[in-house]
Amino acid sequence: MLQIFWVTLPFFALVLAGFVAAYRRLLPLEAIPGLNGFVLFFALPCMLYRFGSTTPIAQLLDLVVVGVYLMCALVMVGFAIVMTLNRRIRWNDASLGALVAAFPNSGFMGVPLLVALLGPLAAGPAILTMLVDMVVTSSLCVALSRLDDGQGHGRAAMLDAGKKALKGVAANPMPWAILLGALASYHQFTLPGPVEKTAWLLADAASPVALFTIGAVLARSQIQASHPMPISDYLPVALMKLVLHPLLVLAVGTAAVQLGLPLDPFALTVLVLVAALPSASNVSLLAERLGADNGRIARIILVSTAASFLSFSAAVAWLT
Repeated sequence: MLQIFWVTLPFFALVLAGFVAAYRRLLPLEAIPGLNGFVLFFALPCMLYRFGSTTPIAQLLDLVVVGVYLMCALVMVGFAIVMTLNRRIRWNDASLGALVAAFPNSGFMGVPLLVALLGPLAAGPAILTMLVDMVVTSSLCVALSRLDDGQGHGRAAMLDAGKKALKGVAANPMPWAILLGALASYHQFTLPGPVEKTAWLLADAASPVALFTIGAVLARSQIQASHPMPISDYLPVALMKLVLHPLLVLAVGTAAVQLGLPLDPFALTVLVLVAALPSASNVSLLAERLGADNGRIARIILVSTAASFLSFSAAVAWLT
């Protein structure tokens, strides 16, 4: 357990450093979008391309991994909405809350952390979970968030929101970086020397800057949306993310193995640990854009991130 803490501590320490820097205004809040843009459009795509291009193509085409993770994501979304939807928390807030219950921080935190813990082979299954969450889970929750517009208009708004969410995925460089990496792996293509050196330098910057940015985004959310609310509005959803989600993935994956489906035990371990990650920090930005209660979403993300230092390390110790 102590050895696991030594691996995970630097990752969470960088998140804390970013939080303190933004909260104490050592980092201007106006600079956070720039950091986010650097990670999203430059560093993280290069890191994902590098992992994709060096991962055996069979791992990036594992439909059983996709099916198991997708089923669990849909169950988590449905369960979270059913458990939180009420007269105060309507479809918009319930759907974005469901998204943070089902969408782990696999891009900014998960891939580099799992590779550090389990080795390069962990990148393949983790990358597949990112595709599921970016293409299906987020699009579904954005579409469901529009149901507050009324029964008839709500359905039309839901379809329109779903289309816009898919367009957003198409404009996101991360899926394209994964696709290009997979093609490079399949064709055994390598970038020209100077180009590869530049891309790899950006890839090396992805993990520390992304983790620092997570902390800064969380601090900004707390500063800008810190109105009081009952703990029952956000703590149960954080617990769903850290406890229910990984247990569900473990149960469904184990059932798939018992049914004879070709799910590799190592891939199942990666899936469970991805599910044990804290909620994705970028959902806070999405909630702000869609007019949801960003204070509630930010609290869920903050609680899940802080508590995951212990819960994620415990999950690693249990599974490995």
